[in-house]
This record gives sequence, structure tokens and C-alpha cells, in this order.
Amino acid sequence: MTSPVRVSRRVTAGFAAGSVGTGGFGVLPGLVLAYYLTDTLGVAALLASFVVVIPKLVDVIVNPIIGARSDRQSRRSGSRTGLMWIGTTALLPAFILIFSAPANASPWVGAAWVLVFFTIAAVAYACFQVPYIAIPTDLTADYHERTRLIGTRIAVLALTILIIGAGAPALRDAFGGGPLGYAVMATAAALIIAAGMAVATHIAGTAARHAPLAIHDDEEPGSHRDAFDAFRQQRRYRILLSVYVIQALATAVMLAGAQYVATYVLDNKGALTPLFIALVAPALIVTPVWVRTGKAGKTRGLVLASTLFGAAALGLSFAMVTPGAWIFGAVAVAGIGYAGMQTFPLAMLPDLIDERSTAHGRDQGGAMSGLWTAGETLGLALGPGCYLLVLAATGFVSSSGESVAQSSLATAGIAGGFSLLPAALVALSIILLRGYNKEVPA
Repeated sequence: MTSPVRVSRRVTAGFAAGSVGTGGFGVLPGLVLAYYLTDTLGVAALLASFVVVIPKLVDVIVNPIIGARSDRQSRRSGSRTGLMWIGTTALLPAFILIFSAPANASPWVGAAWVLVFFTIAAVAYACFQVPYIAIPTDLTADYHERTRLIGTRIAVLALTILIIGAGAPALRDAFGGGPLGYAVMATAAALIIAAGMAVATHIAGTAARHAPLAIHDDEEPGSHRDAFDAFRQQRRYRILLSVYVIQALATAVMLAGAQYVATYVLDNKGALTPLFIALVAPALIVTPVWVRTGKAGKTRGLVLASTLFGAAALGLSFAMVTPGAWIFGAVAVAGIGYAGMQTFPLAMLPDLIDERSTAHGRDQGGAMSGLWTAGETLGLALGPGCYLLVLAATGFVSSSGESVAQSSLATAGIAGGFSLLPAALVALSIILLRGYNKEVPA
């Protein structure tokens, strides 16, 4: 057996830089967009749930198409970077405009404004994210090297989420917390997001173009149907994608609820920052541990991480009756599990892409990554939407500006949606994982 060729530090760092973009775009709308709609624009919780979900439904349609185009581009030029540059460029203005609704606009106008620009931003993000997810397949064929590559990316992702997730709301509040605050926050975040995407596109994309995983000229052109065929025919891909979407939904529910828990359960808007740090910071420490755990089996590591997250989320349900500082500790335990839930599926996906591409004689990495990204973005969008539905069902009262007092039922809905719903979703994902075949390292 030959020794695996390690991906260079420069390429590893360049690839990981893309997580500055994916982490920023993934966390900030999930963390503050629902709150921006209900507590700044005065949009009713039920209407706001549609605003945050519809753009991601569009992604379900366009992402597999983007993935197929990425495969065709890779076949022609040996690189996937064309679409990545388009996404990087278009996302910058669109992201700023999401949080720049006209001052004093009616709730309906504000909702329409956010819907339009969030949809544009979501499509632009997909143009980057779909090829980006496929790049590890191009960089290395080694089973364990891919885990190391993804582990580095997850560490950067955690750091980015920590900085943007904690810093962006603080920047918003420093500028008054209203329309101006959100506009300044969005501009600063958009510049950071675009910079990370640009670095990854330049460095990791170039490395992929010269990687020894060449695509043969006699391959048939890819189609967006490749992803759906893989979902139907490849059992392990179907299970892993389903698990990843459900877990993305669970974490998105918790992220969406954090600001509401800080404001209405802990009675301190500023508690969002330590709550967020508690969820994300553990990943900076434990991700290398999860990478080592993966050497004993990625599926086993994913089950362990998911169990830890689910148990912590279930424990948070006690916030409905006894809120207190202990919540931060429970969230930190969930954060340890969250790091593993991010690391293992993304390390397992390239192995499944190889299986499919080898069996069918042509590269299907872009198409499969397209459906994967569509599922992930749908889960991330449904999270705030589901949480807003819980708020609507329990009588949450929206406002334009200052927070209003909530009923005991609404407060219980805020805490229960933050805890019981993620716990139930992760439990479902663990049940699905039981059907995943035992892995055999290449």
C-alpha cells in the first residue's frame, strides 16, 4: 500500500478560507434575520417564517443545476472556479441589501424587500458553495486525508462563526440596533464573507485544477438529474444527506432561538453573545479530537457527536421552568457535539462521490454537492421558519423597535422551541444513521 500524498498546508489553508464565507453567510441570517423581521420591521412571525424559507426552496431547484454546470466546467477546464467567482461577486451587494430595508417601510414592504434580496443572495451563495463542497474530491482520494482537510475547514468555520456570530450583533448594537445598525453590520459581514470566498476560489480552485484526479475527455456531460439519480440509487448517499439536512435543521432552530432566549428568557439582549460563544467556541478545541476519532470510523464518530448534541438540547428544556446561568454550560456541551456533526458528514461525502463517479464512469461531484448544498440550505432556512411557527403558535407578539412583554405561554414556546425541537430532530437523525453501511477505508 502506498503512502497517502498529503495536501499541502497552503492548499489546506486556502480551502479552509472558504469557510469564512460559508460560515458567515450560514450563521448571520440564521441568527438575526428572523429577529430583524419581527422586532425591527414589525413583520408578524407567521409571515416572517415564509420570508426566511422561500429563498431556500428556490435553492432546492437551482443548486442541482449549478452542480451539473460545475461538473461540465470541471470537465472542460479542469477547474470549478468560474461559478465560484460569480457567486463571490454577486453575494457582496445582495447580502448588504438584505438588511437595508427602507426606513419606516410597512411590514409588508419590509418583508417583500428581504424576500427579494435574500433570494438573490441565496442563489449567489449557491454558485460558490456547490463547487466548493466538491473540491475535496478533486484534491485527494485518501480516506483519512479528507477527514484532515475537512477538520481544518471546520476549525476555520467555527472561528468564523464565533467572530461573526458574536461580533456582528455587537456591531449592530453599537450603531443603535435599528436600521442603521443592521446596515453597518451587514456591510462589515459581507466584506469578510466575500474575502474568504475569494481566497478559497483563488488558492484551492487552482490546486484542484492541477490535481492528479483528471477528468477524461470521453466522459459524458453531466446533468442535474445525476444528483436525484444518486439520491434514489445510492443508499448511503440518501441516508447521509437526509441526516445532514435534519441536523442542519436542528442547529438552525437553536441558532434562530438564541436571540429570543437571550431577550425573553434570560431578560438580557446582550446574553446572545455569550450564548453564541458557548455554542461555537468548543469546536476550536474539540475538532482535532473529532478528526482523531474519525480514524476509528466516521459513522461511529457522527453517532457519538449527534448523541452528545441531542442530550444537551434535551437538557435545555429545563429553561422553561428554571432559567439561569446553567444554560450556557448546556449550550457548550451541545457545541462539542455540533463540531462533530459538521466534521464527519463533510468528510464522508467525498467518499460517496468517488463511489458514484467510479461506478458510472464520469465525475458527479458537482451534481451530488449541488443537491447536498440544496438540502443543507433548506434545513438552515426551515430552522428559523419552524422556530417562528412555534412562536406564532404560542402567541408571540412582534414589535417595531423595543421588545414587548410576552405571555407565559409565549415564553415557554421560546424556550421549548430552542431545546425540545432540536433534540427531537437529532434523535430522528440518529435513527436514520443506523441504516448506514459500515465503512471500509480505501
